[in-house]
Amino acid sequence: MNRTSLRSTTGMTILLTASLATSLGCSSKNYVKQQTTPLINKTNELDDMTAKNSKDIKDVDARAQAGIQAVNAKTADADQKAQTASQNAASAQQVADAANGRVNMLTNTVANLDNYRPVAETSVKFGFNRDGLTKESKEALDQMAGSIAGTKGYIITLEGSTDSVGSAEYNYDLSQRRANSVIQYLASKYNVPAHKIYVIGLGKDKPVESNKTKQGRADNRRVDVRLMTNTVGDSNAPVNTPTANGQNPSSM
Repeated sequence: MNRTSLRSTTGMTILLTASLATSLGCSSKNYVKQQTTPLINKTNELDDMTAKNSKDIKDVDARAQAGIQAVNAKTADADQKAQTASQNAASAQQVADAANGRVNMLTNTVANLDNYRPVAETSVKFGFNRDGLTKESKEALDQMAGSIAGTKGYIITLEGSTDSVGSAEYNYDLSQRRANSVIQYLASKYNVPAHKIYVIGLGKDKPVESNKTKQGRADNRRVDVRLMTNTVGDSNAPVNTPTANGQNPSSM
């Protein structure tokens, strides 16, 4: 074989070898790709599922935390309402005790109050947040005071009251000021000595009418005045009870 033929054969061999290697390399890559692609896809699916599960877990945890907070808030609100109700009950009891205490104050101040009987009584009315006497109130006091001169061993009791508008402390003070207006009138016009007058400022603790209506509140803005005596007399004698306009119902 000559050199030219040898070189040609060698070149063909090299070319075939290269082609075969290339062909084998492509086949290997395709095979690997075919084998690994499902694994990669499966891995991606698992990653997606893991991410979704993590998100679901976080959502469930967030909802659980929100539910726990809502329950805690409702529990705290219920506790607060229970505490408020207890405080309101205690406050109502205190108001009732205060009213009873103020009424009992007169009994404790005047010895043997049970031995006193009313001779004349009236109720004078006041305007909203006012403590000054009206013309009608003065006329009612004048009619009641007409019985003072002929009454022995007398005392005069005053119970000042208000409607329910405003705080308890303010209304106690207002009821006292209203009673003081009556005291000043009786003392200056009829010379009633101070030791004969006993005052109770009841504030809004002893309403005679409902404070839910305008007329009821007007009726509660008053001072009840009673002329009483401990002298034995006719226990069946009528009590002179003029109204706020100065008229005696027995004469109407």
